[in-house]
Amino acid sequence: MKRWLIAIIFCLPTLSNAEDVLTLDWIDLVPQQERKLLDQKNMMPLLNHDGEVAKQSMIGAVREELNGSEVKIPGFVIPLEGDDKVVTEFLLVPYFGACVHVPPPPPNQIIYVKFAKGAPIQQLWDVVYVVGRLKTQHISHDMAEVGYLLEGTALEEYDDM
Repeated sequence: MKRWLIAIIFCLPTLSNAEDVLTLDWIDLVPQQERKLLDQKNMMPLLNHDGEVAKQSMIGAVREELNGSEVKIPGFVIPLEGDDKVVTEFLLVPYFGACVHVPPPPPNQIIYVKFAKGAPIQQLWDVVYVVGRLKTQHISHDMAEVGYLLEGTALEEYDDM
């Protein structure tokens, strides 16, 4: 009996760490008072075919209370830094083509991910979960203004169930 108690005590920190990871959806990055704006306008921007370059909407704040949280969030990857085997920095976006084929979403809907150990390129063509420590940090990049930084620690296969 004593051995079982010792084993359980040693496992508790591991179990509590897994529970501390917040699984987020993209709407969770938007402050509650601004969510109705997104619902009315739709999160994916409408394409503008009048020949002008569509600009990124700067409407939307970040959720400061998420700063420092361990999170898990699904998204599409836009590689920024790395080589032919791994990507060490990328943008994580909520829908395919964001920042590349259509105007970027608002800054609170883009996450700049730094993945020190490198994410294998073959894992990045479909939706993936990225796990790591989220920071509310403004980053100005050529592709878009970004509202969040994530220090990535793990990639997981996306499971929509």
